[in-house]
Amino acid sequence: MRRLGPPPPRLLLLHLLLSVAVPGQADAKAVTCGSVLKLLNTRHGVRLHSHDVKYGSGSGQQSVTGVEVSDDANSYWRIRGKTDGACPRGSPVRCGQALRLTHVNTGKNLHTHHFPSPLSNNQEVSAFGDDGEGDELDVWTVQCSGPHWERGAAVRFRHPATDVFLAITGEQYGHPIRGQREVHGMPGAGPHSAWKAAEGVFIRPGPEPGGHDEL
Repeated sequence: MRRLGPPPPRLLLLHLLLSVAVPGQADAKAVTCGSVLKLLNTRHGVRLHSHDVKYGSGSGQQSVTGVEVSDDANSYWRIRGKTDGACPRGSPVRCGQALRLTHVNTGKNLHTHHFPSPLSNNQEVSAFGDDGEGDELDVWTVQCSGPHWERGAAVRFRHPATDVFLAITGEQYGHPIRGQREVHGMPGAGPHSAWKAAEGVFIRPGPEPGGHDEL
């Protein structure tokens, strides 16, 4: 009988993170650097998703979509700083802070550029880079009210290089990703560009610099 090998490194990392989650810490409200989470579009009720399926037009890079199911492992993203060290693990994400969102299972960053999106002809959003390293078009700023991004609060992600917002307007793909929604960049903030943190593992700020705990 052929023995199965170990799980892929990123899936193993996600399993380990989930296995150390500590329940019952609802008092820690901030989304923190290093957290692994899903992002829910509040208007359309779908989660930001990616997978190893490339666009057949435009950039040809890895596609980014929205899915309705809540238990898809391809909807996890890790919160990182604009550069390494700019977002220390466990530190609350500030409103206005520059971030990278790295797709856990493929190691590519949420990215946008001046290509038309395939369905709506808005701006294409893709996943780009290798092992979490891409280019300056992977950087987004989180827009929210108050000092920090809080779980349960609606936020928006603005792409400073092209001045668009991460959005969904309802267009659905056919084969091979039937029913998944198009994710794209749109000028101006509106109801289609509101997101909130959903399922995930949130790193709790510690009482001292560098301290943390998992939620």
